[in-house]
Amino acid sequence: MLLNLIKKIPIDFGQGSVRYTTKGKLIALDFILKDGFGKNALDVGCRSGHFSKILEEMGYNVTSIDIEKNYEKCQLVDANKPLLYKNSSFDLIWCSEIIEHLDSPQRVLGEFKRMLKPEGKAVFTTPNSQFWLFRILKLFGLPPQKIQRKDHIHFFGIKDILILHPYENIVYGFFPYFILKFRIKKMVNLLSPTFVFIIKKYV
Repeated sequence: MLLNLIKKIPIDFGQGSVRYTTKGKLIALDFILKDGFGKNALDVGCRSGHFSKILEEMGYNVTSIDIEKNYEKCQLVDANKPLLYKNSSFDLIWCSEIIEHLDSPQRVLGEFKRMLKPEGKAVFTTPNSQFWLFRILKLFGLPPQKIQRKDHIHFFGIKDILILHPYENIVYGFFPYFILKFRIKKMVNLLSPTFVFIIKKYV
């Protein structure tokens, strides 16, 4: 009952009916080179293939992977296991709302860096479990573990994200209220329900 009421609050939580249009994902897409012709992209956790198709429309040659096949072009791959792609295989890795499901995000991010080409980038979104509303709900016995999906393993705050990518210390979020939504770089841990961050490979 309470969870249904929470979903009616005019805040962009990033999933459910807005899982493809949440401001967090739109911010993440802004960091992608729109002219992807001749470039290779990996869509990790592609689900229905929505973002794979967007990347294809941008010109990327997309490899779509997931642990379940809900998209005809999906390759069945468990990201918790060693990824069998060669070094420097991809110009772009898209990983939206996935790392919170992984046994060892740090190891997988290391694999991503291995698979990126020089000047390539991996773009991530993941829930912010220290968002102000989650803090309030926790006082009433509803921690993020009860609010978020049951298959989430990790519940990240800003310090956790900075540990995951210590060389790229900018974490983006958004001001998510009503129709007023814009990108922020300050007070992300308090204000934004979603973290957006990028890992780049320079050599």
